[in-house]
Amino acid sequence: MSDSFAHLPIAEPEAIGLSTLGLERFAAVLEREIASGKAPGAALAVARRGKIGLARAFGARAPGGGAMPLDALFRIYSMTKPIVSVAAMTLVEQGRLFLTDPLSQYLPAFAATKVGVERAALARPITIHDLLRHTAGFAYGFTGATPVQREIYAAGLIDSRRDPDEAMAALARLPLLHQPGAAWEYGLSTDVLGRVVEIVADAPLGEILARRILRPLGMVDTAFHTPAEKASRRAEPHGFAALDAAGVDRMSHQSPPRFEMAGTGLISTLADYTRFCAMLAGGGALAGTRILGPRTLGHMASDHLAPDMAIQQTPLMPPGHGFGLGFAVRTAPGLAPTPGAVGDYFWGGVAGTAFVISPALDLFAVLMVQAAEHREHFRNLFRNLLAASIV
Repeated sequence: MSDSFAHLPIAEPEAIGLSTLGLERFAAVLEREIASGKAPGAALAVARRGKIGLARAFGARAPGGGAMPLDALFRIYSMTKPIVSVAAMTLVEQGRLFLTDPLSQYLPAFAATKVGVERAALARPITIHDLLRHTAGFAYGFTGATPVQREIYAAGLIDSRRDPDEAMAALARLPLLHQPGAAWEYGLSTDVLGRVVEIVADAPLGEILARRILRPLGMVDTAFHTPAEKASRRAEPHGFAALDAAGVDRMSHQSPPRFEMAGTGLISTLADYTRFCAMLAGGGALAGTRILGPRTLGHMASDHLAPDMAIQQTPLMPPGHGFGLGFAVRTAPGLAPTPGAVGDYFWGGVAGTAFVISPALDLFAVLMVQAAEHREHFRNLFRNLLAASIV
């Protein structure tokens, strides 16, 4: 197993409450889906009680290529958001940022942002809390067809070639889809949060993440680019049609991009993201290295949506779930289309990557795949087969 799984002890599945039969079935299903053409390959890690029960790569690194290595590099897209959210909360723990701070304190242009096609005035300021829980009113241009979303799509803001300040200024001129605090709407909030983090910490986002999270956790391959010497490890999809249709950056750069996008920009590996999840599952610490306090992490992994708040309908937020500060949070044992426990928190990326952490079951798992067209299929398989692997 890769050296990057160091400090993540390995155990026989039954010794940690997992089923060898269930995990092998999980592996067989992934192999079947790869053979059917849904993805060139995948990588999976499942852990319980602080120990790894399975860490395995499947299929090919790229169409027609060699075997998927365990240290393959994947575009994780929106799984960047939890990492950036943790970085923001480290600033909260230092007293340098408050959830109640208005966004305009850091980016004054957002004081004049309008709402809806009628360009109504803000009923209240956007706050840092809104950015973390996606209640700021920002939307993505590819998640709906409202007039506001068509404007956002046409603006082409998910583009690492843009100047960050110019991108923020362009977004501030566009209307919000909702008044701040009125609805949960998945969108560009974390990209704005990343710029706030840069301003508060007075450094580029990649440097901040490296200093506060990546280097302390030994996440040696996670970055906003793939350097030339690592390019042969890059996992590639069958094609980019679904990502291109959504206007999503392909993230193929071999040097740091101009805009380190906090919402979608990181590249990572199975081992690296497993280390990040192990830190979360460990109450904010891994192998003696503490990133966040356990109470801060507990606050992040709690539902922050008001009972009467409107919630955008998306497979990422099925019934029975709310949203915390960077993650979706399960609030009911039923209702959702996949099994889970109350308090589970998770997220995924547009290319199909996914993770889940279950405090109630002392469990976490990570799936890495590059198959945007089949992302919901893989996410549902992931949750169903994970549940069937627990004893």
